[in-house]
This record gives sequence, structure tokens and C-alpha cells, in this order.
Amino acid sequence: MTKHSLSKDKIRILLLEGVHENAIREFKERGYTNIEALPHALDEGQLIEKIQGVHMLGIRSRSRITDKVLAAANRLFCIGCFCIGTNQVSLDAARRAGVPVFNAPYSNTRSVAELVIGEIVMLLRGIPEKSRQAHAGKWLKTAKDAFELRGKTLGIVGYGHIGSQLSVIAEAMGMHVRFYDIEKKLAIGNARPAANLEGLLNVSDVVSLHVPATAHTKNMIGEREVRAMKKGSYLINASRGNVVVIEALAKALSEKHLLGAAIDVFPVEPAGNADEFMSPLRGMPNVILTPHIGGSTHEAQANIGLEVAEKLIKYSDNGSTVGAVNFVEVSLPVKAGGTRFLHIHANVPGMLRRVNDVFSSRQLNISAQYLQTDAEVGYVVVDVDGDVDEAELIAELQGLEGTIRARFLY
Repeated sequence: MTKHSLSKDKIRILLLEGVHENAIREFKERGYTNIEALPHALDEGQLIEKIQGVHMLGIRSRSRITDKVLAAANRLFCIGCFCIGTNQVSLDAARRAGVPVFNAPYSNTRSVAELVIGEIVMLLRGIPEKSRQAHAGKWLKTAKDAFELRGKTLGIVGYGHIGSQLSVIAEAMGMHVRFYDIEKKLAIGNARPAANLEGLLNVSDVVSLHVPATAHTKNMIGEREVRAMKKGSYLINASRGNVVVIEALAKALSEKHLLGAAIDVFPVEPAGNADEFMSPLRGMPNVILTPHIGGSTHEAQANIGLEVAEKLIKYSDNGSTVGAVNFVEVSLPVKAGGTRFLHIHANVPGMLRRVNDVFSSRQLNISAQYLQTDAEVGYVVVDVDGDVDEAELIAELQGLEGTIRARFLY
């Protein structure tokens, strides 16, 4: 039987916010049974108390992993965000603490694309207002401001996995697709790139946003950009809440410059389902407001559960950081026999030599090694052959000046 530094049943896993049962099943099938799963998020104070002694943490979008939470995490060695976004985690602080953070950037692609397609149909037919009126007992049977999507131009801002899949579905339904991305992207089907954002906004009947949260995208759709959109067009945001200036959008809708909008993400969102949602868009006709549910389907959550759990397990089992959002990517193939250590350290001159000296001074042969660094942190995985006193080696590795974290894996 393979010996591990800490038996898998002793590795504590805390999963918050109703992480899908697929993740729990995957952990258990791989030998990780010490799992606590809670259906809700915890506030900072609760997390500081709860995270002590936890080795792996799994969250979704509501939990906030702050510097204080990380400082209290005395055993934590990795975090899994069971969603696309990772802005709820203090990524730099996690990296400096030697804690890689993993997410699921692709598993909800189809769910978001399908939601957007449905919203386009609803907006172009004016369904939100017609439905509201019917619920109030009024009969708003009219073709005014009701359109087919066939023949209309969809402008996609951000042509990544979601944007490009949306492109395929929209084109199959008869739309013309234009897209804009800050990086050169290969067009799919008959989609055509726009030279700049303004050029895309000028020609699109519907604009759909699919960009990450960065300094470049913050407030990228403000007063000027909204006014650059065609009169009578529609805006959809299922990307990040800080991409659209909501006040500018509300003004354009009230003045009928835009005929409708669908917004799934907001600059400020309620902490939980029991809290009131506040927005200038509330009560506006032909506006679809959804509570950040772009990826909230059974299929997406099941896929996310498997994807993130697998990344956490690989890191715990063999030190692979492939897919980490805040860490250098290191993956050393697993080989039969031998002993594996990982060492996370400050990126300072001579660090790797000192690490290797720990092994060579004991006549241990380094059979494989993989080092990667960024400006602040270095990460090396080392396979050694020979008789190893794991506790003694780990103690010396942890005692090296500049060491952030050292683990014996197997």
C-alpha cells in the first residue's frame, strides 16, 4: 500500500453552499471520506472559526475568502471554487500562503449560452412586459416592438468558450453574428470580428457580454457605450456584475434608447436568498432580472462538481497545479516507486540549490524534478529514490529560510 504523509481519511474537507453531490461522490471514491458539506455560505467570522484544521475548502460564489480567513487557516493547502469566478477569494494572499485555487472555467458554458438565447427570444418579443400585464389581468395583444431574431445581428463581446458557443447556437437560429475580443480569435461559422467595441455596438441589434472581471472590463459598458448602441437594441449581461454601469443602462431604458435588457449579474448582489435585491432596474418593463443563475442548472453543477473535485484530488495526490488560477502550473508524471515531496517557497536566489542539498546530503537520488516560479513564489515537485525518513526530511525542508509550505505526498 502506498504510504502518504497524511492518510486520506484524515484529510479534512469542508464544502460550502451546496456543492453538488458529484463532488462528494468523487472525493469518497478516491479515498477522501472526512467531508463536511453545508448547504449555505458562512460569513467571515464563522469561516475563521470553521476553517481551522481544514485541509481542502470548496466554495461557490457567495463565500468570501479574505486575508483574515486565510490567516486563520492553519492546515489549508488548497481551495476549490465550484463555479467560474474566483474574485471571491483573495488570490494573492492565497498564493503567498502557498494555497493554490482551482475553478471550473468551462463546465457551465452550455447553460449560460442557452439562457442567453432564451432571453434574446423573450426580449425581442416583449415577453417580460406582456407576461406582467397578463398576470395583472390585462390583455396586451400587439405586434408593436415584437421581432423575430432571424436576420438580426447579435454582437458578442468576449469570444471565449461561452461567447463562441453562443455564436454557434445563434447562427443556427438565423442570426448574423459579430464579435469583439481583445485577443485575436478564430471565427466559428459565419461570425465576423469587429475591429473595436464601438464598431460592434453600432451595428448590433442585441449585444451580449461574456468577459471576465478585470481592470480592463470594469465599467466597460457605461454611458458612452450605451449611447453607441443602436436605438431600439437590447443588452444582455451574463458575465460579471461590474462590467455594466447599471445607472447608465437604466437611463437608456427609461428613455427608450434601448428596448430591453437581461441582466444576470450585478455590481452588488445579496449575500443570501433571504436578503432583499436592490437595483435601479427593478420594475422596468421588458427587463429580465435573474439572480446570477447563468450556470445554475443540474447539468452544469454536476459537471462543475466533477471538474473541481478532480483538480483538488490531483493536487492532493500528486502535486499537480494544472488549472490553478493563482499559482504556477506544475505537473510531474506519477511514477511507480520512489518518494515525492513538494516545496513552495519565496522566489529568491539559491532556493532550489538549498532544497536539493537536503536530499543530496542524505545520498538520495533525485529521479525527477519540476520547478516553476512567478515573481514572488516558487513551486517544485521532487521525486527521490532511496531510504527516506519522511518526518526528518520534511522538518528540514520546512526549516529552510524562505519556505512557505513543504509536504510529503507519497
